[in-house]
Amino acid sequence: MKGLKNKRVLITGGASGIGFTTAERFLEEGSQVVILDHDEAACQQARKKLPKLSGILLADVSDDKAVADAFVELDDLLGGLDILINNAGISIRNKFMDIPSDQWRSVVDVNLNGIFYVAQQAANRMLAGDGGVILNMGSSNGLVGYHYYADYNATKAAVIELSRSMALELGPTIRVNAVCPGFIMTPMQAAEYTPEMRRAFEVKVPLQKLGTPEDVAALFAFLASDEAGFITGQHFVIDGGEIAGGLASQA
Repeated sequence: MKGLKNKRVLITGGASGIGFTTAERFLEEGSQVVILDHDEAACQQARKKLPKLSGILLADVSDDKAVADAFVELDDLLGGLDILINNAGISIRNKFMDIPSDQWRSVVDVNLNGIFYVAQQAANRMLAGDGGVILNMGSSNGLVGYHYYADYNATKAAVIELSRSMALELGPTIRVNAVCPGFIMTPMQAAEYTPEMRRAFEVKVPLQKLGTPEDVAALFAFLASDEAGFITGQHFVIDGGEIAGGLASQA
């Protein structure tokens, strides 16, 4: 992709899943990459697997003070920021009537508040510098209803609208978009769905397969690159056609 070499990139939730694969992709593009994650053991493994990382920050994105402190460390590591992949998130499978209040707060704190805290810190640095790109992690769950993920769905819908609002206020200096994956086979998904559940879902997708972290990493790379220089304020669904006709159209 054009314009990614030597760009300073921060990826939250970068120690595993889509975030880790995205870190791999940006390193391949020649970017300077720092990952931020709350899982110390996963971070240690990431450091071993990705020795070219410019740094690793340990922080919980739901803690605004921890995020602010992490960005001070980032300033020392990179001296600024060009691209934010605002990826960190959690999901917990539960019926709406069974969601306890502490689960609701945890999902909102990470998936929405965390996106805001990180994006605001990143934007401060980009506005003071030469601009940049912020890509927030949405989901196809933020566009249509799904069973058993009411809290997650609500946060992802909010992230999509937050991204639009950010694009309006931060342009022309900063481009902001949301990436909205469908069913991507990550460790988080593998823990929530049995092989039988995954296959039942797979056969309903027009492309007859589930997505991979590499698919999403490629979209992040494109949207962060100079080749997407006229794209902002949008959400991009990457779901194999899952919601093309709406869930009601699925056989």
